[in-house]
Amino acid sequence: MTTVAIVYHSGYGHTAVVAEHVAKGVTGAGAEARLLRITGADQDMDPVLAAITEADAVIFGAPTYMGGPSAPFKAFADATSKVWFTHGWKDKIAAGFTNSLSLSGDKLSTLEYFSVLAAQHGMVWVSTGLMPGAATGDAGIDGVNRLGSSLGLMTQSENAAPDVTPGAGDKKTAELFGARVADAALRWGRGKA
Repeated sequence: MTTVAIVYHSGYGHTAVVAEHVAKGVTGAGAEARLLRITGADQDMDPVLAAITEADAVIFGAPTYMGGPSAPFKAFADATSKVWFTHGWKDKIAAGFTNSLSLSGDKLSTLEYFSVLAAQHGMVWVSTGLMPGAATGDAGIDGVNRLGSSLGLMTQSENAAPDVTPGAGDKKTAELFGARVADAALRWGRGKA
């Protein structure tokens, strides 16, 4: 079965909610989702690296703090240099998502960080494939891709508990995004066979 690893850090639980909805989309598309949570910068990253190496695709996720990914995610990214030396993730499908309080909050910088990380590993990047909510008349709080991101998934959370925010539209967008990445991994695997 095609496996999609979802490696993420969540500071307050909101990004974890997004990861769970991405995983729901992955499984709905017929692939296996493996949630790999980064708990801190001092975590042993070797089991996470091994799980990603075994997977057919990886989706990176982190909150955007101060214009980039959170420090625990950055520690994980730095640890991937062990795999980089062997080009162990070359041609693996990759994608990314981020969450923050602000509608923009410089989330694009985090997605660019993820895509460059994937490119350094020789991975194949998958975009959202979704029209911006404003272009489809679906830009309200419950709209799909209401933040209009193409490079990767952007979601937004208010200063409320993770069971309240992010909203239904962002959760639905996360599921569609997970399904798209799973579909890409399934097609990529069939093509290699």
